[in-house]
Amino acid sequence: MTRIRRGYIARRRRTKTRLFTLTFGGSHSRLTRTTIQQKIRALVSAHRDRGRQKRNFRRLWITRINAAIREVGVSYSYSRSIYDLYKGRLLLNRKILAQIAISNRNCLSMISNKIRS
Repeated sequence: MTRIRRGYIARRRRTKTRLFTLTFGGSHSRLTRTTIQQKIRALVSAHRDRGRQKRNFRRLWITRINAAIREVGVSYSYSRSIYDLYKGRLLLNRKILAQIAISNRNCLSMISNKIRS
């Protein structure tokens, strides 16, 4: 009876995993079982940290807006200004407001004066 050669599908799957973990150190990029575990771990971390990154950027934008608004107006807070923005129907999100706060303080003071009155 002749020897039956196995297919290429499992080898192709392992090669894809190896290519994914190519830059990992030590056995994390060489041994098949370890590379599979590290790939799962990397994907879990990436998924978790995408949400964390969005949270962190939102916190950063809020901090920048709050600092700029307090510098411009006396006894005027971030929460009050966001409330006035929604009340005045100005469609500026926090990212844009933070960029304005960094690049052009005069523009931010004009916006805050407009929504305050």
